[in-house]
Amino acid sequence: MNTFQNHPTTQNVKNTVSNGPVAENVKNQTAMASSEFRNLADSRTAPNKSTATGQPLTHYHSFFYNLLSWENPRATTISFLSTILFIFAARYLPALRWTFKVLYIVLGSTAAAELGGRLVFSQGLASSFRPKKYYTIPREALESSLEDVEQLINFFVIEFQRVLFAEKPAHTVAAFIASFLSYWLIKFTPLWGLSLIAVSLIYLGPLVYLSNQELIDHYLENATNVVNAQATQVKDLAGHHTSRATSAVKSYAGDYTSKAQSYIGSARGNTSPKAVNSGATSGPGSAPAYTSSDFPHAPKQEPTSGATSHQEQYENSQFGGKAEPAY
Repeated sequence: MNTFQNHPTTQNVKNTVSNGPVAENVKNQTAMASSEFRNLADSRTAPNKSTATGQPLTHYHSFFYNLLSWENPRATTISFLSTILFIFAARYLPALRWTFKVLYIVLGSTAAAELGGRLVFSQGLASSFRPKKYYTIPREALESSLEDVEQLINFFVIEFQRVLFAEKPAHTVAAFIASFLSYWLIKFTPLWGLSLIAVSLIYLGPLVYLSNQELIDHYLENATNVVNAQATQVKDLAGHHTSRATSAVKSYAGDYTSKAQSYIGSARGNTSPKAVNSGATSGPGSAPAYTSSDFPHAPKQEPTSGATSHQEQYENSQFGGKAEPAY
């Protein structure tokens, strides 16, 4: 065996494999990939930019921008392929069943070893490997993880609000198109297929744009100019029709006002002076003119004793029934 390992041919093969161009290329690519992953991890710093409301952005904004802008192509490629493999694994591999299978095998072996050791050796085998102190998660590590989770959640919350309130209209339009297409695709596309399409667009969309940035920007500028020209034309046309409608309304209002004034003037001219004077002398608020003869005379003597009615008292009075009593 040693003779075979020390044979010159074997040594040449080992040197070719370990020190050949293929091995050197693999080592170089591995070192560059490790360096890019370190750069990606170091990019998790809060950017200097802020939202339209003045709120600072999270460090995940810088992280995802660095990841999706393909500044570190090896790290982005590995991330993209890992996500695709995870989607296929979740679709075709019974990961949940395998998890329960591993759990029942480990727990069953532990229980059998513990019970068998107590029966044979009067001491459990599993308990003999028990550590003196159970492992716990350090508080610093837990707080750091919770802070990262908080930053990640806030990243999605902030970005959703920026899209919802049209901080960048292009992003809002892109989100509308994506949600509209997803609404129709979900009817005949499974969830894993829709996830595969979404991940491919998220990773490959920026790559296609960066590879053809000049051409895409040229067409986008032309489209923007066309839209602005059409909007200006529609605005001018709307202003023209609005001015015409305003002038027409003003002319109609002037005509109706002059007609109303002429009607009021003619009505005042037809009013007679007698009616005006009579209305001025006896208006609704003036007191009516009465004389003393319109009222009966008041009695001036005491009521007669023995009279049982107003009529008897009146007949016995000084008026003698000449006038009707006032009740």
